[in-house]
Amino acid sequence: MRRLHGTQRWRRIAKHQLRVSPLCEMCLREGRGPVPATCADHVTPHGNDPHKFWFGRLQSLCDHCHNSRKKDIERLDYDRTVGVDGLPVDRNHPVYRQ
Repeated sequence: MRRLHGTQRWRRIAKHQLRVSPLCEMCLREGRGPVPATCADHVTPHGNDPHKFWFGRLQSLCDHCHNSRKKDIERLDYDRTVGVDGLPVDRNHPVYRQ
């Protein structure tokens, strides 16, 4: 397997992503205010597919969102975030499944 992260090409792409979108996109969506982003993250997991890795859409995330919330979403296949109404915001959450 080829190493994808850690290459000069990836560092350049990630740095560009953080430059054009310097705030955590998950925090902004949930109204937590402007939290500085520290990670360039693939919106859709690439699964070590080089094409998806190099050409997949990226988002900027803070360490907290990247290392906990995003990993949970990928592991569970839904977001556990609850809205102000007390219901899960993700329509893939088990509470919405019949």
